[in-house]
Amino acid sequence: MSYCREEGKDRIIFVTKEDHETPSNAELIADDPNDPYEEQGLILPNGDINWNCPCLGGMASGPCGSQFKEAFSCFHYSKEEVKGSECIDHFRNMQECMQKYPELYPQEEDKESSTQAESNTGTDSAVPTEGTALSPETDSTPAASSVSSDITSPTDNQPDS
Repeated sequence: MSYCREEGKDRIIFVTKEDHETPSNAELIADDPNDPYEEQGLILPNGDINWNCPCLGGMASGPCGSQFKEAFSCFHYSKEEVKGSECIDHFRNMQECMQKYPELYPQEEDKESSTQAESNTGTDSAVPTEGTALSPETDSTPAASSVSSDITSPTDNQPDS
């Protein structure tokens, strides 16, 4: 037996297995383009920012939500020749806030360096890396300067960190 009850602002509907097996006869109502609660994308029809847009990935909420809103609003409404050039302080405040919560806002370089560190652990390599190779002036082996330039080291094809 299915039934419905209301608790405060919530409406709770209990249904049976048989209710779920029968096809729905509900009629869909056409979307109202002026509904302020309907997802409209990042910019609402009136030009305001839709802070509930899933495209923001929750940045508008959370510990740095107010700093994000200030910086993003400044940039969105900017009339400067170089859009957003007057917003640097807002973005700096947002960045400083985000650095206080690295577990919530990991930086790209943090991700890359931790991935690279994991892949390098446990491997002893005699091949010098770009930053550790001896320069020809300090290299005491005369044969090192006669190595052909068409030989590439394993680090030549890796992107710069």
